[in-house]
Amino acid sequence: MTPPQPTRLCIVRHGETAWNAEHRVQGQLDVPLNAVGQAQALAAAKVLATEKFDVIYASDLSRTQQTAAPTAAALALPVRIEKGLRERHYGIFERLTYAEVKQKFPEDYARFDAREPDYDFRTGESLKAFSERSISVIERIANANLGKNILVFTHGGVLDMLYRNITGLPLSAPRDFGIPNAGLNRVELAAGSWQIRGWSEVAHLDNALDDLRG
Repeated sequence: MTPPQPTRLCIVRHGETAWNAEHRVQGQLDVPLNAVGQAQALAAAKVLATEKFDVIYASDLSRTQQTAAPTAAALALPVRIEKGLRERHYGIFERLTYAEVKQKFPEDYARFDAREPDYDFRTGESLKAFSERSISVIERIANANLGKNILVFTHGGVLDMLYRNITGLPLSAPRDFGIPNAGLNRVELAAGSWQIRGWSEVAHLDNALDDLRG
């Protein structure tokens, strides 16, 4: 009996925004791509359009949909909007630069910087809750498209949670892997087990920021 085909996902972080360049916390605020990000979206599309995908998903924020648009047009596939793919909700940090946060909310910044799993920015989302949401939506997308090639446009935080879940790296551990804007990240689900097949691919880019805090 032929074993079932693995489910393959290529997961792309959105292109650069002005707030990325300013080290300003976006979270779930709807910030569009800047000119660099638009160029990155086109560069990613040149690579992704040469591959076979059965379905495309993106978060409901404009920066992911703008990143997805050139690839979706080239592949003649619709983009399925999935709100669960949104970035982490950073609560009181949103709109501020990390330097401003450190000055204005030093105790909160220290808890964030220490990656306390239950710290939720007072009005935002804890790492623990964010991880559960991120893993749940990726698993739901995979299980709805078993044996297919899936293209997902999302945010750096979701990729952070997925990498940790697959590799077993604790939520509280410093980040020691890249998540650049418009980078390509490939994972596979086979026989109920997840594997990373490629991470932080940036050969298609001239440059890419990795502005997420570790």
